[in-house]
Order: sequence, then structure tokens, then C-alpha cells
Amino acid sequence: MRRELFEADHQAFRESVRAFLDREVVPHLAEWDAAGVASRDLFTVAGKAGFLGMAVPESYGGGGVDDFRFNAVIGEEAIRAGATAAGLGITLHNDVALPYFLRYCTEEQRRRWLPGIASGELITAIAMTEPGIGSDLASISTSAIRDGDHYLVNGAKTFITNGINADLVITAVKTDPKQRHKGISLLVIERDMPGFERGRNLDKLGLHAQDTAELSFTDVRVPVGNLLGEEGQGFRQLVANLPQERVSIALAAVASASVALEQTLEYVKGRKAFGQPIGSFQNTRFVLAEIATEVEIAQTYLDRCIRALNADELTAEDAAKAKWWCTELQGRVVDRCLQLHGGYGYMTEYPIARAFADARITRIYGGTTEIMKEVVGRSLGL
Repeated sequence: MRRELFEADHQAFRESVRAFLDREVVPHLAEWDAAGVASRDLFTVAGKAGFLGMAVPESYGGGGVDDFRFNAVIGEEAIRAGATAAGLGITLHNDVALPYFLRYCTEEQRRRWLPGIASGELITAIAMTEPGIGSDLASISTSAIRDGDHYLVNGAKTFITNGINADLVITAVKTDPKQRHKGISLLVIERDMPGFERGRNLDKLGLHAQDTAELSFTDVRVPVGNLLGEEGQGFRQLVANLPQERVSIALAAVASASVALEQTLEYVKGRKAFGQPIGSFQNTRFVLAEIATEVEIAQTYLDRCIRALNADELTAEDAAKAKWWCTELQGRVVDRCLQLHGGYGYMTEYPIARAFADARITRIYGGTTEIMKEVVGRSLGL
């Protein structure tokens, strides 16, 4: 079934993104995987090419086009190029962090940060998760106590995407430690602020080129001018922005499943057993028929979610449905495709093996499958 989500401008943009990835990203993938982090140059060259901050107004150096379909193109093409891990840094920057700066910055903050975000000179991250505290955000203990014109920040965060490269870290803190949800605020903590330390670049099962770090804060003096929005509104701000993040994750999941299907189709047509291509066996046809059907159905729902997001009509529960269903689908698809590769599927030289390792996290970050089902269940009045 023909996708109707994209228009001519998006298709032209796709060709540009594909050429950029082939030229600037693919040649460095092995190097970045080994290093456990993509070069900061990835962001500056992406910014120069116009692939960062598309929604940033032109007056601040951005593209001036608030259309998530351009974000979708970047996410899909990064996965198609085999650059899932490196591409995640860009999608985190564009899809997850940027909306906070666009929605909650003061004019002074916009002038200070948006040009660098659009150019790639200022890399962004968002820090919510703490050691021992994941889904229960209201229980975070990182504190930000007002001290004149500054906040004094103490605490720690973990599993922070872009944590090594980031210059601006949107940090969930407790400005009123006596409160739960109502005590949370968002502070932008900047690189090289005294007392802000980066710990390990975490050694993960997959997504090796994506830096995922531990962060710690010891008496970090953060100017009050780095507060995003109002004190005590952090939880509402996070909830308001989570649907876009979850659609971004669902998009990557469906793209990954689609690429795995394509790669496996090619493999089973060429690989022979018992004197014939393994693609000619009924079991292979049935498995791939099921996968093709499920991926297309998921893509159709996801495309509707993207249209709703662009129209500012996407609900939290619809985004949660997309997130849990598409990431669970990704896991099933990649696992079944690896099985059809046989022993070769377990070899990391084959893309399906790397896709298998990369896929496991999507059912966890951005809200676990269990939390997504809770969001949907509560929307049913249960």
C-alpha cells in the first residue's frame, strides 16, 4: 500500500539526507562504534547541511519549518543506512530536546541557545532518570535549592543519551524537595559548569556509537536564568513533550522492522538449503508474510499519529499505543528475521545481528511497555 504521508518536498529532503549519510556518516560507523561515541563533528556538519533545528525560526538560524515529517525522514534514513546509533544522537537533539527550548524558553534564552542548537555547536540532552529511579519520575532526588540569583544543584542522573557530547542538559530537578510532581522543575545545566561531572560512557548491549552517560552534580551553581518555564511546572512540561518523543521511538522501531524485512527477503532468496532457496519453503513464506502484514499495519497507524502530531492533536494515549505496539513489533520482527538467517544471523558482521542488539532498548526507554499500557488503560477509565 502506497504511503501518503510525505509530499514532494519531503522526498527531495530524503534524497539529500541519504546522500549526507552516505558521505558523512557511513564511512565513520566502525570508528564510532569502537569509540562508543560519535564525533561532535557529526552535529556541526549536520547543522551546516540543514538537518538540525528544522523547527527553529529562521531568525534564530533554523529552518523555520515546524513539520515532524522532516524529522521522520532523518530517522528512517539513518536506520536504512545502518546508522541507528549515530542517528539517535541527532533524533534526540531534534525530536526530544528541541521542543522544550522552542516551547519554554524566554526571548533571552532563545537568543542564547537556539542558534547553536540549529548549527550543531550546542549539542543537547535531557536528564530525567536517576540511579534506582526510572519510571517513577516524581521520586527523583536531584535537588535545586534557590540561592539568590542561582540554584544550587546536587544529585546524579544515569542512562543519559548524548551525555558525553552534550553542551546543554535539560535536567529534571526538585526545586521543592517536599513535593512530588509539583516540586519538579527543569533547569538547563551547561557544559563546564563547576561541579558538573560526567561519569562513565556506559557499555551497552547495543547502540554502541551512541554515548550514554552517567552525570553527577555537586553544588553546581546554575543561574536562575537557566530555568525553563516556571518553577514547579517541570512534570507538566515533561508530560506535554513525551508524545512526540514516543512517536519518534515508534518511528524508529517500524523503520528498523521494515529494514530487517528487506534484508531478510534478500537473504532468503540467495541462501540455499536442500538444493533450493530457503525463501521457497512454506515456513519462510508464512513468517515473512506475517511480518510484511504487521509492519504495514503499524506503519499506517504511525503515519496517522504523525499527522495528528503535526496538527497538535496527538493524545498521550495514542502516542503510548504507538510506542508500545511498534517497539514490541520491532522485537518480534528482528528476532524472527535473525532466525531465518540461521547461524549467520548471530554474526555481528551481518546487519541483522546488530539490529537485534539495538532493538532491545526501545521497549524500555521513553517509557517501558508496561508504563505505556498503564497510560492506555487509564484512558479507558480503568
